[in-house]
Amino acid sequence: MFRYTKEQKMHYTLRLAVAMCFIGHGAFGIITKPIWCNYFAVFGIGHDMAYRLMPIAGAVDIVMGIVMLAYPIRAIAGWLVIWGIITASLRPLSGEPFAEFIERAGNFGAPLALLLLSGGSVAKVSAWLRPINPNIAADAKTMARVTICLRVIGFLLLLGHGWLNIFEKKGLISQYAALGFANPVVVAHVVGTFEILAACTVLVRPMRPVLMIFLIWKAGSELFYPHWEIFEWVERGGSYGTILALWFAANKTGVLKKNASLPSNQFKHATLH
Repeated sequence: MFRYTKEQKMHYTLRLAVAMCFIGHGAFGIITKPIWCNYFAVFGIGHDMAYRLMPIAGAVDIVMGIVMLAYPIRAIAGWLVIWGIITASLRPLSGEPFAEFIERAGNFGAPLALLLLSGGSVAKVSAWLRPINPNIAADAKTMARVTICLRVIGFLLLLGHGWLNIFEKKGLISQYAALGFANPVVVAHVVGTFEILAACTVLVRPMRPVLMIFLIWKAGSELFYPHWEIFEWVERGGSYGTILALWFAANKTGVLKKNASLPSNQFKHATLH
């Protein structure tokens, strides 16, 4: 009976996550989400032109997501890292809190982790035009790099959402009020504290049982947006995929051996156990 390797499970998880993220994001361009006008304004683009450009940008995102799902080309994954950083950066650049940027770390973190997992030389242009092979067995050094990437991205996305709760983001307060909580501000503070602690756990010692709890929490809590619930949930596929890929990489007690600690180690002796 055929069984997927750990690397294959991570590959397909991240690939689906990337597709979800950009298909969901593109859907908002097709819908012409009004708040996108603020992001176009960063480039000096007016209201009317923004509404004309939104469906085009959205269609490109959807096409990129579908291509990554069907035939993942390395160059497209690289572009999606850059595009994910740009779109996330537009939020603080347009006046929103910086937490809005780091909360979307999964948007650019999932394609980045997929590229790291694929390994191989990237010095030649031809290498970027080839599809990513899901059947490559990653060595210990590559797996250590991917795991650290996933830990940092998971930390950022949980920290960002927790931060927004602590600072009482209006949209989150409205969600809790709509769910029937009598004191939504207190709920936001409790949720924010939990998510910040979860972020630190993911960064310092991500254990499989704990990661599964965080995955269920993240995927479940994203269902309560008051508008466009399905699109909002799909767009955050990078967040779920990052945590699930880390779950595949982890074991019951932690991810890396002691000699493969965070950035100070140069991965020379890094292995998974």
